Amino acid sequence: MSVHLHTVKVKHFKNTAAMPTKVMPTPKTVLIPMLQHIGRPCDVIVSVGETVLRGQKIGDSDQFMTAPIHASTSGKVTAIRDIMTAAGQYVPAVEITSDGEDKAIEATPYEVTDLPSLVAAARELGMVGLGGAGFPTSIKLNPKNIDEVDTLIVNATECEPFITSDHREMLESPDDIVEGIELVKKAMGIEKAFIAIESNKKDAIALMKQKADGKFEVKVTPSTYPQGAEKVVIYNCTGRIVSEGQLPADVGVIVLNVTTLGNLIRGIKTGMPLTHKRVTVSGDCVKEPANVYVPIGTSMNDLVDFCGGTVGTVDKLLMGGPMMGISISNGKHPVIKNNNAILAISAKLSFSPDPHPCIRCGKCTQACPFGLMPTVFEHAYEDGDFDLLEKQKVNVCMECASCAYVCPAKRPLVQINKLAKAALRIRKK
Repeated sequence: MSVHLHTVKVKHFKNTAAMPTKVMPTPKTVLIPMLQHIGRPCDVIVSVGETVLRGQKIGDSDQFMTAPIHASTSGKVTAIRDIMTAAGQYVPAVEITSDGEDKAIEATPYEVTDLPSLVAAARELGMVGLGGAGFPTSIKLNPKNIDEVDTLIVNATECEPFITSDHREMLESPDDIVEGIELVKKAMGIEKAFIAIESNKKDAIALMKQKADGKFEVKVTPSTYPQGAEKVVIYNCTGRIVSEGQLPADVGVIVLNVTTLGNLIRGIKTGMPLTHKRVTVSGDCVKEPANVYVPIGTSMNDLVDFCGGTVGTVDKLLMGGPMMGISISNGKHPVIKNNNAILAISAKLSFSPDPHPCIRCGKCTQACPFGLMPTVFEHAYEDGDFDLLEKQKVNVCMECASCAYVCPAKRPLVQINKLAKAALRIRKK
């Protein structure tokens, strides 16, 4: 597998980039799922009728790939029930009815002096990757080959259309980012650090260059999609290639989302776990688009209502961006840790024409950052040829949707790739 950095130019709608973050008051109820990370769900550790405080741990697990979950307000646990996540998985969730007082735990700052104390703090704070995937931060910071890791990359590219929450993190909390870079470098024994920012964020680039002072290098990437993909940003900053089956640490790199890093350092300094999240609320059907600091567990309906509600007819409600986000059936879904945008868009923006036969133009392969062949995947999936799917590396696909975006025949290529990968997983069980 080679990375030749084929990218596509998508139209941006980053009209919230210059809007300072608004703070949303705590809603009457929050519904907090026990799965907000890659891995296994947490176990509920509170009971119905129990009174909880903001920052109190309400879910945890002894499984490896997990991160604890905390109450985002004070109040009473009024229900514990299974809900279906936006990804279609049933998990337990804790409903808290707010007492209106937002009382918090007595938090104590963490003393981080070395890598074990940093890892322990990241886990107790419930930190996960806030840029999309939700990989537990404590695990990412503690690779088995720590002696081979020599580079930290702070990913602030934010290449999805509409989303500006990471952009606001840089503009509003630059000193936290600098402090976080220094702390991680020291704890992990890393010498080299980058912060990767797309060229369309000129104010953030200028500010981070001003703050760098030799502590890190600002890497300006092209304003094309998908610059924020982990393998792409690693290649852009270091020239290193993460092959199939490898993690970034296998090529000596740790990648942290910029908002993850900012929240990590604030949690260490205050002792308060991750309970709130900045979310971009936008789309042509949102009356007052904004970046909103919102309690985790807030329903998307409540969040959109805080932004003035909707105008016109909403054709799609998206959790995340239009390229890699999930279309959800209703606004009852709660905001979770790795949810960085809610988009309400009309049929004009979400228009999906009927697919036509492939014209063999090759644009899908030209657009793929890894040079994969989506048309081969499509035929192999339809034929049930699992050996060919594996041979052609369908599992390398990161589902960025560049192939479907450029296809003149409007083939559902990324959707087929997802189905093919799922079919392979089922076959191997």
